[in-house]
Amino acid sequence: MAIKKKRYALVIDSRKCINCKACAVACKAENEVPIGNFRNWINEDRQGEYPKLRIDFEPEQCHHCEHPSCVRVCPTGASWQRKDGIVLVNDDECIGCRYCMIACPYDARYFHEASGTVHKCTLCSHRIDKGTIPACVETCPSKVRVFGDLEDPASRVHELLATRRYRVKEPQTGNGPQLYYLL
Repeated sequence: MAIKKKRYALVIDSRKCINCKACAVACKAENEVPIGNFRNWINEDRQGEYPKLRIDFEPEQCHHCEHPSCVRVCPTGASWQRKDGIVLVNDDECIGCRYCMIACPYDARYFHEASGTVHKCTLCSHRIDKGTIPACVETCPSKVRVFGDLEDPASRVHELLATRRYRVKEPQTGNGPQLYYLL
């Protein structure tokens, strides 16, 4: 019996985001992210002026690209990609050169001063390996984030991408981002 391939991704419905930042707080607590650094955040797009002001919120983080440029440029192999698509950094191999930070088109990495290494979103791989979902997905009160396996036709992620229009942020790098924004 062949082992079924997995390919994890996030679908984001920005229209539901209320900018509560529960995702960022949950991530910081779950992953012990230092003050001043973030693995996920909310971008704000302000349009117009009061009283005709509109603010759109868009969650952002590592896109766990299919062909990550951060992995390609890492001189030690510290930045690597699991078979399920999750992009990680091995602290023991990271020399802190920050090439991966420069190569990331999403500015989704930060330098961890205490360890001298680069850190980023792991999609809470430690939770996924135990059969639970990422902390940011679990904590979101308005269910902005949907996590799942793109290869599983029964997953909510697969269903959303098959039935709804979406966009990806592909900044001419050929990375193949795995973060999908519903339109």
